[in-house]
Amino acid sequence: MRYAALLAVAAAFAANTRSKPDDWAHWRGPEGTGVARGDAPLKWSPTENVAWKIAIPGKGHSSPVVWGDKIFLTTAVPIGPIPAEGAAPPPPPPPPPPPDGGRKGPGKGGFAKKGGGMRPGGLLVDHEFTVLAFNRKDGKLLWKQVAVVEKPHEGYHARYGSYASNSPVTDGKRLYVSFGSRGVFCYDLNGKLLWKRDAPFKMKMRLQFGEGSPITLEGDTLLLNFDEHGGNSMIWAIDAANGKDRWRTPRDEISSWSAPFVVKHEGRKQVILTGEKRIRSYDFKTGKLIWECGGLGANPIPMPVAIDGMVLVMSGYVNPNLLAIKLGRDGDLTGTDAIVWTNQRGNSYTPSPVLADGKLYMLTDSGMLSCLDAKSGKPHYAQQRLPKSYNFKSSLVAANGRLYMASENEDVVVVKMGEQFEVLATNTMTDESFIATPAVVGGDLYLRSEKNLYCIRAAR
Repeated sequence: MRYAALLAVAAAFAANTRSKPDDWAHWRGPEGTGVARGDAPLKWSPTENVAWKIAIPGKGHSSPVVWGDKIFLTTAVPIGPIPAEGAAPPPPPPPPPPPDGGRKGPGKGGFAKKGGGMRPGGLLVDHEFTVLAFNRKDGKLLWKQVAVVEKPHEGYHARYGSYASNSPVTDGKRLYVSFGSRGVFCYDLNGKLLWKRDAPFKMKMRLQFGEGSPITLEGDTLLLNFDEHGGNSMIWAIDAANGKDRWRTPRDEISSWSAPFVVKHEGRKQVILTGEKRIRSYDFKTGKLIWECGGLGANPIPMPVAIDGMVLVMSGYVNPNLLAIKLGRDGDLTGTDAIVWTNQRGNSYTPSPVLADGKLYMLTDSGMLSCLDAKSGKPHYAQQRLPKSYNFKSSLVAANGRLYMASENEDVVVVKMGEQFEVLATNTMTDESFIATPAVVGGDLYLRSEKNLYCIRAAR
């Protein structure tokens, strides 16, 4: 009897420490594929199926994460002295010489030209780097913690950047927050600071595009991408319980924004991180390089996904490429038969893809959707244009056989998943722009715009 009771208690504890069906603990959802375990509303408007709307102070493009009855997100609030409206901002420090041969990243639409150069956005004044927790039911602010007050050392992409673009992660016991160059912070779910770590260095991002790689949590280890243009690039593993180093591995890389991706193959866990020069895989326990592969283009951003012993990695800017790489080998895989298939058309530049039922859904920044067979790369459909002209930075999410795409241009478009392209709904949120990726929990859709956080909830 006592033994059975102990087993029951142990089982209950284990269940409570794993992600539950109504959790969205990571910005790519419970399985890391962008797919929710439940449903989400199909149609809404500013006056229909909006359960609540909360204004978010400051600026941040981090995606919300959800555990239990709490929603967590980050923001950066300037506290001055704020330049007067119309006044010229203080000149930013010059960008470092590009070690990549001088190729430029995405200036179009995001930087103001001045004196023949490109000027980034972002006020170089003190900011409160802030963590917020809200009640899922009614949007009430539960707690607010200012992690650090600091003056940023450089700016960010004037249209798409922010000082709070790194999405947090939770394990149901603790909330882990990265502000990049401002450090890493750990809270309990009631807002008590448990530990903090200073960043190993101040990152120098390509043309001051800004920082924004999400944290990855695997078991009791946090993994952070610190690729930059200053010659210090590395991948950093931290003990989630106490913030102490597990390992640090230098990387011969320049600025990149993808999150580390963990996959287990033949009993060995490996951490895969894309880069403009190389895709690299590291031993999860030691950080030692397992394999590497060239072939991606500039500015790799989408997070990898894996299926049947393959990892799919993608870039979508200059020299776009998608590589399906067979796992199980060591060393340099460039040009070998470990590359199962490739794709250069319709690749995502910024949005991470959705992988579901053997199908890979990917969206270009200009709003063309493709669906490929994930094992072979053969298209079910390719570069289908959405109903209007759109721009996208938010990643795809999926729920109950539907894809949700939150645009910069007021609309959230819903498309049926499957081998045939079919638009199911276009939901317009007037005067809103979505850069952060939505979260889907318990039938609710949480949308962070540039100004507000929405809970979309269908009548039940």
